[in-house]
Amino acid sequence: MTTRSVHAKAPVRGDLFDCQCPTRQLLDRIGTKWTSMAVKVLAQAAPGEVRFAELRRRMPGVSQKMLSVTLRNLVRDGLAIRRVEPTVPPRVHYRLTALGLSLEVPLAALRTWAEAHIAEIDYANAVDDAQADATSIQLHDTADSTVSDPSARDPR
Repeated sequence: MTTRSVHAKAPVRGDLFDCQCPTRQLLDRIGTKWTSMAVKVLAQAAPGEVRFAELRRRMPGVSQKMLSVTLRNLVRDGLAIRRVEPTVPPRVHYRLTALGLSLEVPLAALRTWAEAHIAEIDYANAVDDAQADATSIQLHDTADSTVSDPSARDPR
């Protein structure tokens, strides 16, 4: 038995505040927009493969580096398989594993929720932005009136 296993606190299931929480660890890895998009594209092609260039084309805004990192992480986590054709230049293909394909269901549920509630979230953002703007204007006006009002000046 190692010292670490004796003294290590077992992760508490569902305790997102514990950095050892399995849910938190997994969300850190799969909770990015690029991961969600890559899983969606690969799931649509399942059981087939998708070339790197096609993935990049179907994921607007992703850089080559970010897509490479995302795919590397999916492969490392056992969610995708990478196959390289020995051509010049090499053709690189990806496909989801059974585990990766099982991730599409909860990600699809999240997308459905987001699409159903985006208007409410946009409205809440607009209200918050308007309140922040109003507060900023009030603070600016208060500062201006303090400077121009002789009675508000320091009597010293």
